[in-house]
Amino acid sequence: MSTVETVKFKLIPGTDTARFETLDRKVETEYMAKRPGFLSREVSRSEDGEYLVIVHWATPEDADATMKGFFSAAETQDFLAAVDKTTVQSGRYAQVAR
Repeated sequence: MSTVETVKFKLIPGTDTARFETLDRKVETEYMAKRPGFLSREVSRSEDGEYLVIVHWATPEDADATMKGFFSAAETQDFLAAVDKTTVQSGRYAQVAR
């Protein structure tokens, strides 16, 4: 059974959304997709600018290992610099049906 992680956040005011979305794609291709157990990732944005990221992992251990290094990885620093850390909300779920 796979693990689903969710993260909601807003950007630091004044951040260019087009530039951020380029950084987001870079984080996915150069960091997330290269990690063991990565299955898929989707990103959505609400009308008020909140982002919702949904990541599917093979196991909770795969998710833990990736997130452990996420905040210190060179590939994620520009992405993280654009995120308003006070707005971050995350969750983890076990997928029950597919």
